[in-house]
Amino acid sequence: MDDADDPVRVLSTRLAATGQALLGRSLAVRHVDAGSCGGCEIEIGACRRLRGGMAAQGIALVDDIRAADILLVTGVATRNLAEAVRKSLAGMAPPRFVVAAGDCALDGGVFKGAPPVLGGVQAVIPVDLLIAGCPPSPRQILAGLVALLEANAREARVRRTEPHA
Repeated sequence: MDDADDPVRVLSTRLAATGQALLGRSLAVRHVDAGSCGGCEIEIGACRRLRGGMAAQGIALVDDIRAADILLVTGVATRNLAEAVRKSLAGMAPPRFVVAAGDCALDGGVFKGAPPVLGGVQAVIPVDLLIAGCPPSPRQILAGLVALLEANAREARVRRTEPHA
């Protein structure tokens, strides 16, 4: 398969270009596991390792929340980790985006209703994008991030071109 036909490479390139257009620099993603089985983390790791994936485009998974543009949360929102997720979001500078990846992060998944589970990530913090799947594929994750950033880049262009009142 030619690189131009590789959907992961195309998505990664669009993600990097949109991050550059919106932020003026490379995109930084902070991943927080709020209480998952590990399936989503395997797919996020695959996004990093795929030929033409995130790392090849200069998109970094960062450890320092202050350097992050996107908070990528996987797993159910548990009582024990709710405060850590809130503090993670509070530590980010705007513009910042929150992405909930995986069915558990959407609504609690198979753990919905369990005593330590509050539900999906939206039960703890506002979420900008929900990516369904158990687990979502690398293609779904990259496509979701591209859609989120492209929508926000369009909004930012509109705000910059609107006449001031």
